[in-house]
Amino acid sequence: MLVKWTRCTVVDRRGFERGQRKWAGLLGEPGFRGQSGGWSRTKPGVAHVFAFWESRAFYDSFMARSHDRLAAAQSGTYRDVQAKLFDYRFDVKTGFEPRFTDADVVRVAHCKVHEDRVEHFALMQEKVWNPAMAGSPGMVRGLFGEAPGHEFIVLSMWQSAAEHGKYRVERVERLTLRAQTAADVAALAGDVVDLESTWTV
Repeated sequence: MLVKWTRCTVVDRRGFERGQRKWAGLLGEPGFRGQSGGWSRTKPGVAHVFAFWESRAFYDSFMARSHDRLAAAQSGTYRDVQAKLFDYRFDVKTGFEPRFTDADVVRVAHCKVHEDRVEHFALMQEKVWNPAMAGSPGMVRGLFGEAPGHEFIVLSMWQSAAEHGKYRVERVERLTLRAQTAADVAALAGDVVDLESTWTV
């Protein structure tokens, strides 16, 4: 599975949201698995969109054929767009699927990892972080993905911001030490996103 994460700063909120609904046109696309997104809880005006495709080939075909027509509806409503593609590596919890109806919040963590620490980082994700997140009340599902250049994404879906907040306060500092995250990670960026149900395809 291919994961596309798009982030941008919105300058015309109403126009952007109107355009976001046009992405319902993705539904007939071969290989399309699902899309949703919403607004950053910490950065005003920043929108995140997460899209899921069966493979890079299906995604490339869509980009060549239909993308520009669907994207035209949002032209001029945003700036500073950044889009990244990640290959799915494994689930966080079990049975990841791109469904958004049972989650209100997505936590996204984007990690650039030192080259010689990539295997350790992935192992710690599997052995330390995943069990801790999977055991947290309110955590619905998630995934771990990889991009060229030792970049990784950890997406986790939560029933509410309050549930995610409890996990963060109680566990993260301890887990960071145990996983030796500081030694693995060269740069870490993240956000907490309030999902908008009207953006879900």
